[in-house]
Amino acid sequence: MQGERKGNYEVGYGKPPVHTRFRRGKSGNPCGRPSASKNLSTLLNEALNEPVLVVENGRRRKISKRQAIIAQLVNQSAKADLRAIKILLDIQQQMEARATAGSGVIGDSDNLDETDRAIIERCLGKYLQRGKNEG
Repeated sequence: MQGERKGNYEVGYGKPPVHTRFRRGKSGNPCGRPSASKNLSTLLNEALNEPVLVVENGRRRKISKRQAIIAQLVNQSAKADLRAIKILLDIQQQMEARATAGSGVIGDSDNLDETDRAIIERCLGKYLQRGKNEG
């Protein structure tokens, strides 16, 4: 019976021999990571997105823990807590650095040499010409 299968079965890429295939119901990696396990980033985001009840001006509101933490940090900074001010300013600097890095605008054009400037001008010229031709 097995001799018949060998003759009729084509072995190649994506077609392993029948005797080397995984058995039905058996995993190829039985001791691997469980399918429902989450990494640290996912766990942290889930915890920060959980809702909390907050009382502001006598009214109850539901906000995320992330919003509550930022509100407390800003309030402590307003009360002249130096540690809170430093943390808040560090966060703001990081956000500004990401914004300038991700905007695609070159801020320090003084650091570019002539070759870089020529390449940028050529690319901008091609881009602008393509826009005029299409419009």
